[in-house]
Amino acid sequence: MSSVEQRKVSGAVASIVATAALTACATETSSMPGPTEGRPPTTETTATHRYVGMWVTADNHIRQELLANGRYDEASGQRDSAYTGRYEVTGDHIDYWDDTGFTADGRFEGDVLHHGGYVFYREGSAAHRRAVVTRGSTGSSS
Repeated sequence: MSSVEQRKVSGAVASIVATAALTACATETSSMPGPTEGRPPTTETTATHRYVGMWVTADNHIRQELLANGRYDEASGQRDSAYTGRYEVTGDHIDYWDDTGFTADGRFEGDVLHHGGYVFYREGSAAHRRAVVTRGSTGSSS
């Protein structure tokens, strides 16, 4: 084998060894625990989350759906999906991270959610029915 052929083979072998080493490192890194793995969860899992569902203002103008996958979709008036993003609940506290970059939070009190200066009610709950009746008796309109 000529010296040129030997250099080509050596170069090819070196390339294969380097590729194998990089692949091994990538595989090892991807199997490493993420920042929250191995630690006890600090928020409720979304699969069993007690606040999942539709939350509405008494006049139904703002409708916020907390999805089981940790995302929310909020409609305002005739505008569907006016705000979307992710959320996490810790106890009765909720934190929001909107897809546009702003953050907010709120607090649950049973079937009532205080968030962003608004009062939301679990849709169809007794608290929602009371709010609708109270609102109607004051003569308010949408």
